[in-house]
Amino acid sequence: MKLRILSVGSKMPKWIDSGFDEYHKRIQPMLTTEIIDLAAAKRAKNPSDANLAQYREQEGKAILTTHQSNSREKLWVLDVKGKMLSTEQLADKLSEAMQIGDDVALVIGGADGVSPEVLAAADFKWSLSPLTLPHPLVRVVLMEQLYRAMSINNNHPYHRGN
Repeated sequence: MKLRILSVGSKMPKWIDSGFDEYHKRIQPMLTTEIIDLAAAKRAKNPSDANLAQYREQEGKAILTTHQSNSREKLWVLDVKGKMLSTEQLADKLSEAMQIGDDVALVIGGADGVSPEVLAAADFKWSLSPLTLPHPLVRVVLMEQLYRAMSINNNHPYHRGN
């Protein structure tokens, strides 16, 4: 199984890159992961609701084009309205995908969310938290949780659950 993180945005602060890189390095023996940065739409200083929809649409096209380049992938989209998972449930979901032989593209949308087209194409919608998280921080939290879940699946002592 391969997991690609399709993330809208680039040029993250050093502390974000450092945190992400640490867990990305740790997970590689257990799960091949790759991050693909997709360009964010150029934003106006005072965008209207119509502008926000255009930004989501433009970024959504880039997400779907990148995803469709690998037709074997399941599309998992981070969405605040998605299903909440415990770390153990995430471990089970990843294990199931591995047993089936699915690859996964996991989407981190832009600052204004993801387009309805991306949500409609999603095989799974996952909410990391009901909290509003800063877009860059999601990268670190996501990679840490993927690493933690894979640690559970590989009987690694990193996760100290109940």
